[in-house]
Amino acid sequence: MFQNIGVPGLVIILIIALVIFGPKKLPEIGRAFGRTLSEFKSATRELVDEDKEEEIKPELKTVKKNEDKSAVS
Repeated sequence: MFQNIGVPGLVIILIIALVIFGPKKLPEIGRAFGRTLSEFKSATRELVDEDKEEEIKPELKTVKKNEDKSAVS
């Protein structure tokens, strides 16, 4: 989808964003986008780490001791 944008397309998008939001608001929007992206990355890392921990930990099963009275004389 974004493979054909290129540098000229990005420049046009930045100019349009600058016109719409203004020079004072644009850095704030960029910071908010960066924070959102970093939070998303850390949340996905946590989910992946939890999945890896579950795969590493063996499942412990309780074994019931069979008390067979017929074997004891």
